[in-house]
Amino acid sequence: MKKYLLAIIGGVSLVAAISFLLNISTRPIAAQVKPSTAVFESDGKLKLPTGYRAWVFVGAPLTPDGLNNGKAGFPEYHNVYIEKHNVDAYLKTGSFPEGTVIVKEMTRVVKPTFPDGSRTEPSGRGYFNGEYNGMDVTVKDSKRFAQTNNWGFFNFGHHAWPLEESSKEASVSECAGCHIANVAKTDMTWVQFYPLLRNRENDAPGQKGY
Repeated sequence: MKKYLLAIIGGVSLVAAISFLLNISTRPIAAQVKPSTAVFESDGKLKLPTGYRAWVFVGAPLTPDGLNNGKAGFPEYHNVYIEKHNVDAYLKTGSFPEGTVIVKEMTRVVKPTFPDGSRTEPSGRGYFNGEYNGMDVTVKDSKRFAQTNNWGFFNFGHHAWPLEESSKEASVSECAGCHIANVAKTDMTWVQFYPLLRNRENDAPGQKGY
């Protein structure tokens, strides 16, 4: 009788264990919200980002001095990096998640040899990335930056390295105002200059290329 009871108890325990495991395996998994890489100091300044060159490179717009009478507002290449999970979210929804950080690492063009700022290299005449020359960073945080369409803008210097270790938020007239006026409909980002983001609805499945 004792052995019979033990067998019954063991069987019931086994069934309970299997039921528990099946319940876990079929239970919906809550979406994991990845923490932002943006680090703010107590005074609200943003710390200089690190590790961004391992992120997704989305493009490099250029408005050289040579094509703007020597007075381009942004004469450098803007080499733009965004973390992959935030790129994935944009490609899926058309907007960036809270906490997204966009790094624009700037480089001057290689020393020009023509009036338009271009030069000749083995590949032909054109513009080529030169020395590092500054960094701008944008951060999406709807609580901190509600007054500027949920994005904050930071300038770590437009000059040769080293850059500033932290940056206060740029004024509306410096950055946010232009974004609000021109790219508010694309989540405050110049996606028209970044093929990966611009063509999100036209890419064939499985051919995102990154």
